[in-house]
Amino acid sequence: MEAKAIHRFARLAPRKARCVADLIRGKDLDEALAILHYTPKAAARLVSDVVSSALANAQNKGGIDVDNLFVKSVTVDEGPTMRRFMPRGMGRAYRVRKRTCHIFVVLDDERA
Repeated sequence: MEAKAIHRFARLAPRKARCVADLIRGKDLDEALAILHYTPKAAARLVSDVVSSALANAQNKGGIDVDNLFVKSVTVDEGPTMRRFMPRGMGRAYRVRKRTCHIFVVLDDERA
């Protein structure tokens, strides 16, 4: 049985979050949390929080063997982009894109 968690509108570029998501896809839950704990990237903390939230959802859902959980899927989709402007020389302005992402985590206790 599956347990899911979503973090929407995370203030992080999706390209950076996908690098961290690729590290834990398909791993056991304890191993995935250990990898995220020792990964020196800002996205690791956000992904770790979403995995912990999915674990809490699994514990509250019931009927799920928490000891055998593994990361079934981790997807990082692009969210809306905030556009800001930075002044440059000679009266010009450059666009600064502040990207966001949506992080989806699915945990499962049965390997297919």
